[in-house]
Amino acid sequence: MTKKLIFLDVDGTLVNYENKLPTSAVEAIKLAQKNGHKVYISTGRSKSEMYDYILDIGFDGYIGVNGAYIEDGDKVVWHKTIEPEKAKEIVNWLHSRQLEFYLECNSGLYASENFRERGQSTMEAYAAYKGRPSTEEILVDYIFPEMIYDANLYRDDLNKVSFILESYQDHIESKKAFPDMKAGTWGGVGEKALFGDLGLAGIDKGTGIAKLLEYLGHDKMNTLAFGDAKVDIPMLSYSEIGVAMGNGGDEIKKMSDYITDSVEDDGLYNAFKYFGLI
Repeated sequence: MTKKLIFLDVDGTLVNYENKLPTSAVEAIKLAQKNGHKVYISTGRSKSEMYDYILDIGFDGYIGVNGAYIEDGDKVVWHKTIEPEKAKEIVNWLHSRQLEFYLECNSGLYASENFRERGQSTMEAYAAYKGRPSTEEILVDYIFPEMIYDANLYRDDLNKVSFILESYQDHIESKKAFPDMKAGTWGGVGEKALFGDLGLAGIDKGTGIAKLLEYLGHDKMNTLAFGDAKVDIPMLSYSEIGVAMGNGGDEIKKMSDYITDSVEDDGLYNAFKYFGLI
């Protein structure tokens, strides 16, 4: 059996949008590793969002912050952060527009002063957008169980910033204010997006995989990538085989090589079986 390198997105791929991890996904990963394949996370999350119930699965490595942080085993291969002066400028700009936000660092997630209160309605809308009916049960502290409040918001270890959009214009203005950054949105499509974010330009999940493969001395043959969202398209495009989850968006499904079932319908397990990984 040819050994494969497998790259998994987290939200909407490994776990559902309420952070629930299917036992079938864990079983699939462990069986694939037993068969000699290597399984890596490839996510927008910083290391501080990789909670123990995910890390305890035992991955072979980790690509985080959409490619800006890379580990192989316990070795840090690469880490690119936002310069401290730029980080301070972003925080000041968000404060000036009275936008609530959180700073994504490997050391933790650091929330603005009123993020918990303002974020409640946004997280309910996010859950509803993802098709979860029990929106009244979706609390900020449930989605972000280790969020840190009342900390210093001027950071020298900043990976990325996410902020609540009061209107889509906030995203447009962020692009104008920071043309040298990568400005995106999530939690919706187009003007229905709920969050804006600012990260390093020129880096995505595809470039993260390329940098890891360069370090490993491995080409992209025998690589598979699994994702559900637009941000995952670069890694599906880069890998030999790109798999979209059944709960994924239309855009990623159209460009994928294969569409599996949704997260909650054993999508990872079924795809691993289909491709002979287990």
